[in-house]
Amino acid sequence: MGTDSRAAKALLARARTLHLQTGNLLNWGRLRKKCPSTHSEEEFPDVLECTVSHAVEKINPDEREEMKVSAKLFIVGSNSSSSTRSAVDMACSVLGVAQLDSVIIASPPIEDGVNLSLEHLQPYWEELENLVQSKKIVAIGTSDLDKTQLEQLYQWAQVKPNSNQVNLASCCVMPPDLTAFAKQFDIQLLTHNDPKELLSEASFQEALQESIPDIQAHEWVPLWLLRYSVIVKSRGIIKSKGYILQAKRRGS
Repeated sequence: MGTDSRAAKALLARARTLHLQTGNLLNWGRLRKKCPSTHSEEEFPDVLECTVSHAVEKINPDEREEMKVSAKLFIVGSNSSSSTRSAVDMACSVLGVAQLDSVIIASPPIEDGVNLSLEHLQPYWEELENLVQSKKIVAIGTSDLDKTQLEQLYQWAQVKPNSNQVNLASCCVMPPDLTAFAKQFDIQLLTHNDPKELLSEASFQEALQESIPDIQAHEWVPLWLLRYSVIVKSRGIIKSKGYILQAKRRGS
């Protein structure tokens, strides 16, 4: 095990929260991973930040109005709606902005055999509404809701969804009833090709174990994963895209 791996293992052994950032994936070909590698006994942090050296690109304040900053949030291993605020706050901090233009939340994890209901969505949506009201987000949307689910959310919500993503892997044509409802209430229908489970607890632990051998990877649980993109409005090109992840040690 190299020096960097030993240092990462020592830091991870003391940390209770882990933040991982890919930086701008468009630049990955010329960049390398970097985690804290030097420390003293007094410098073991509770929160360990790992990112890609020189890859995180904050948005120039003078160019902010020219950019559309969007995000999609995947709740992985936590039923706490506070994950929503944590993810948005971190995305704003990473990108150097005060506000995200849009946030879509993927359907929260539910037990096998259980159908997604309004009750599953409500705590996360209420937190998104609070973030809209505090001007941290401009618009909020949903993913993979059918017409009935979207209608129930729309009727209940104070801040209405402005978009709903549909996975074309399971639906080659937009359902007519969903299309009609979205048109009636000015909800934009978008498409996506994300897998049903973008990141599982097992796959995260496996990747962590491969990156830092001899650690207790099973102690770490991913809470949420956020994917962001920065698009130049006038040209419609992607300037930056990346992922941010938060994991916690069990019992912390």
